[in-house]
Amino acid sequence: MQVFQVLSRTPTAELPDLARHVEALGFDGIALSDHLVRPRSTISRYPYSPDGQMEAGTATPYPDCWVTIAALAQLTRRVRFLSSVYVLPMRDPFSVAKAVSTAAVLSGERVLLGIGMGWMQEEFALTGQRFDARGRRSDEMLEVIAKLFSGEMVEHHGEFYDFAPLQMQPVPSRRPPVLVGGHSEAALRRAARNDGWIGVHYDLPEALERLARMRTLRRDIGRPDAPFSIALALTQSPDSDARRRLEEAGMTILLHPAPWSADPAGSTPGDRRDALERAAARVLG
Repeated sequence: MQVFQVLSRTPTAELPDLARHVEALGFDGIALSDHLVRPRSTISRYPYSPDGQMEAGTATPYPDCWVTIAALAQLTRRVRFLSSVYVLPMRDPFSVAKAVSTAAVLSGERVLLGIGMGWMQEEFALTGQRFDARGRRSDEMLEVIAKLFSGEMVEHHGEFYDFAPLQMQPVPSRRPPVLVGGHSEAALRRAARNDGWIGVHYDLPEALERLARMRTLRRDIGRPDAPFSIALALTQSPDSDARRRLEEAGMTILLHPAPWSADPAGSTPGDRRDALERAAARVLG
């Protein structure tokens, strides 16, 4: 099982130093989260807290995933990068394909495209993208993005996107794996059809239950043995027995949360480096 350190909620100027530190400590990858803006107030309900409110405040930094990954890749050589998760249907497929493919090329193809369907309607309104039918539109977006990643002259005629032959460059030599985040049945089914699943905020019994469901879904669509990644963030750091059980159930990546508070002003750069060192000693053995 690989361990990816989440560097969300981190002061942006510290990311280059912390990325180098994460790699030196032996972590396998770095995960980054995504928001365009944070409205002062929203009617949208955050799905991962009992009161529907995000833990992170409006001043929490969310640098662009792909600009950040391209920059951090120049300072590292080994760690991979995962967007956890990038709100796909808040964008158009051409902008996404261009950003991801550029980051993939500049990183030496060390990127995994983790996507989510999004929950904050206010962000969709700002970008002019429809919030309704976003799941079905995302499925078609992935078709379009895969075509663009080929680097060939391609065309598409679908429900949401229709275009004559065109070509995109640069493209990586292979399509970055697509991992789908979410805990609904629709999200799990979408993940099963792609290259992996991202789940968060599970205790051990919940995680094992979802992993069993994913095995069933992949068997049902005839892909039980195809390469598949599962990245989970758990409510508690798993001990050796729990990690063994999770790995046997199909989990491949442990997402280790940022070991500091949601308010980055609550600690110093030195505190964050020390926290990463303690985390590495605990979770990497």
